[in-house]
Amino acid sequence: MFGVVLAIGNFDGVHRGHQAIFAVGRQRARVVGSQMVAMMFEPHPATVLAPDRVPASLTPLDEKLRCLEAAGVDVAVVIEPRPELLNCPAETFIRDVIVGRFRPIAMVEGDSFRFGQHRIGDVEMLAAAGKQFGFELFVVPPVRVDLGGQPDTVISSSLIRHLLASGTVDRAAECLGRPYALLGRVTHGAARGRTLGFATANLTVESRQLIPAEGVYAGQTTIDDRDYLAAVSIGHAPTFDGHETIVEAHLLDFNGDLYDRPLRLELTAWLRPQQKFESADALKHQIQADRDRILARASNPTLER
Repeated sequence: MFGVVLAIGNFDGVHRGHQAIFAVGRQRARVVGSQMVAMMFEPHPATVLAPDRVPASLTPLDEKLRCLEAAGVDVAVVIEPRPELLNCPAETFIRDVIVGRFRPIAMVEGDSFRFGQHRIGDVEMLAAAGKQFGFELFVVPPVRVDLGGQPDTVISSSLIRHLLASGTVDRAAECLGRPYALLGRVTHGAARGRTLGFATANLTVESRQLIPAEGVYAGQTTIDDRDYLAAVSIGHAPTFDGHETIVEAHLLDFNGDLYDRPLRLELTAWLRPQQKFESADALKHQIQADRDRILARASNPTLER
């Protein structure tokens, strides 16, 4: 695969900062009649370099590939993060990987891009290599956002993880450019929702994906090309003295069997914390209130979260 426009990274979340990189790369690829290629390490390089500090994933591989395509990437090259590759000198990485495998016409990276042994390689080294090996380098500045009175905040995967860990999925969506989505498969749960009159889908989330803070969220999903609103509970089912973290989605106006089907569940707003109710009836009344609030938000998107 030679003569491409190349971007290298992990691209976890494929957030607005990554999208800005791909927009520049895609534009250049059109000018030169080439392809926009994203080379990424999967799983995260930290699984090799620092296995005790591997960050939770924002985008499992299938979701990442979907988001990369939406961002204008023509080809995604997935590389296993082997020690000999991650620890090779930066000059060797340029010669053997960047030039040897891709021979790019151009590269596009963020200004904080690092590569090679001890992360010594940077965009200045890439610029010099471009002059030597005949490719252009485009350095894209970070994308910044005003988050809750904190202007000029640089969007990053780490920031998005922090926002999700605090339950602020609306602010995470500002950084992602789309709602955060949990991916997994519907499995059998305790069936308590059905006994309360509100059937729920119990989602077993893909391994390593970050599950946001406990709480009840407004959400949405698409099943068989039809969109459904959802009330999503993340927590330990305190009313029933649960101990395991459970992700349950009550899909408004859905009737059908989802067991063992894949589900992509977008979280759009935090509604309330988890709480323990005195009775099943009290919980039932709260679920109805959650439904009403979600329907009100859908009819008036400007409502406060």
